[in-house]
Amino acid sequence: MALRRLDFRGFTGNRRALREALPRPEDEQDRSSAGVAEIIAEVRRDGDAALRRLTSKFDKVDLDELRVPESEVQAALRRIPAELQEALDVAHDRILAYHAHEAGSSAPDDFESGGINVSHLIRPVSRAGCYAPGGRARYPSTVLMCAVPAQVAGVDEIVLCVPPGPDGHVDDATLAAASVAGIKEVYRVGGAQAIAAMAYGTASIDPVDVIVGPGNRYVAEAKRQVSGLVGVASAFAGPSEVVVIAGPDTPTELAAIDLVVQAEHGPDGLAWLITWSEAVAEAVSAHVDRIVKDSPRRGDLEATLGAGGYAVVVDGPKQAMAIANIVAPEHLEILTHNARSLLSQVTSAGAVFLGPMSPASVGDYLAGPNHVLPTNRTARFASALRVDDFRRHIHAVTVSEKALEVLGPYVVTLAESEGLPAHAQSVRLRWSR
Repeated sequence: MALRRLDFRGFTGNRRALREALPRPEDEQDRSSAGVAEIIAEVRRDGDAALRRLTSKFDKVDLDELRVPESEVQAALRRIPAELQEALDVAHDRILAYHAHEAGSSAPDDFESGGINVSHLIRPVSRAGCYAPGGRARYPSTVLMCAVPAQVAGVDEIVLCVPPGPDGHVDDATLAAASVAGIKEVYRVGGAQAIAAMAYGTASIDPVDVIVGPGNRYVAEAKRQVSGLVGVASAFAGPSEVVVIAGPDTPTELAAIDLVVQAEHGPDGLAWLITWSEAVAEAVSAHVDRIVKDSPRRGDLEATLGAGGYAVVVDGPKQAMAIANIVAPEHLEILTHNARSLLSQVTSAGAVFLGPMSPASVGDYLAGPNHVLPTNRTARFASALRVDDFRRHIHAVTVSEKALEVLGPYVVTLAESEGLPAHAQSVRLRWSR
């Protein structure tokens, strides 16, 4: 079968024109999204029963037990040919050595093993989209938090979308932050529609490679839906969250104001107090009531605290940390005087603030680390926005003739075990040269 030929000699269009001119695969996301949504809903509803039905439907196999017994897993290793087991061992050890080298390097450098050299290339994305919320408040700080790491990464083009105010304009503080950050493209578009525009492109807005920035639940859901078409950093950066851990020595007024700080962002967030002191729980709750009553943002505070405000009383610090890790909050404040002693127990949080003098507000503005953080329990697997969210890591492999002679047979064995003869032949052909 002849290969389709493309000729762009003399092409003078810009990057967008070139992208449009190149053939693109069918949008599998659009075509498959409804079917996948049905499958996910079925599994969420029926669990194992759904898995068995779907396996029967798609794989034509009826299963009683879904889990493969460990004894069967171990027995398989004994049943395979010795040369395949050896090839798996060699592959495992080499993969382990490379990734251990990668994890242990403060700066990526070349990895050399058995005649194979792996160079590490870091390349920024070409175009990044930043979203800064509007409506209830303005967030020039978010503009800086999104744009600065993109600049450090080396991104050429940075785009900002922000909802317009009632007069159709973007407020001066936000625009000033864009100027300070060197952003030249600012669009007065907000909500899910802004995310769609940056992902797919419009006549006015060229599509981007990565979208970053927090927003309400609609913005967060829009980012989830376009993820895969574009990179979406800091998983589900949605409504604001805080868990405040307080002991008998915690100044209760400080705990209360820090709960209110995050609730101030508006509905759909959460503000949890966790303490092993009944007296602290009562005092903090009383302080919160007074702060809310006197706040000019009383409506937002009542909406958030009414749905997501909790005071949790526990047996002690260990249980408090266990609950905090389950909640996996965007902000975790440990406002005890021995806060650092509890840090080793933290496994899931977007950012941690230690001690009574370390409010999350400092992190919101100028501590240095990013305030675009994972919410909705995605801190179980996601992290704060960082420079690497705007970069790709590419490895470049060089194989010596001797290495291909020594390691090539393992490649052939593994390829043949997977039923991929061309993979094996690509090595054999080089042996004969």
